[in-house]
Amino acid sequence: MSLKTEFSEETKKAMRERNVARRDLMRFILAAVKNLEIELQREANDEEILQLLGKQAQQRKDSIESFQAGGREDLVAKEEAELAIISEYLPEQMSENEIKVLVEAVILEVGASGPQDMGKVMGKIMPQVKGRADGRLINQMVRDSL
Repeated sequence: MSLKTEFSEETKKAMRERNVARRDLMRFILAAVKNLEIELQREANDEEILQLLGKQAQQRKDSIESFQAGGREDLVAKEEAELAIISEYLPEQMSENEIKVLVEAVILEVGASGPQDMGKVMGKIMPQVKGRADGRLINQMVRDSL
């Protein structure tokens, strides 16, 4: 079953269960998928939908940080709930130890010697962790290692 079909089924299930938060988020995701398909001028595949979900998850994380800084705990809770639902569909995230091992291996592989080689290292790592790790965390680990 494609992700788009799964989201439609989840929307129906949430409506039957009267789960308003899940229903609204599923509708939002389906609308985002529809916008992506309009932009692509074709049906979106699961990989493209997963990229979209990754962006949505990152937006939620950014919103959580902003709302916490502003003292809006009610909005933090809402965003965290949405992030939890989105995370159900994303690939399992890499642990910090896995990322650290990968960073060290890539640094050795490209022969990076300092901060000027950051682009080489990041360019090699990002395709390998696509959707499974936060870019900011990787960036910080690479910066610390160099």
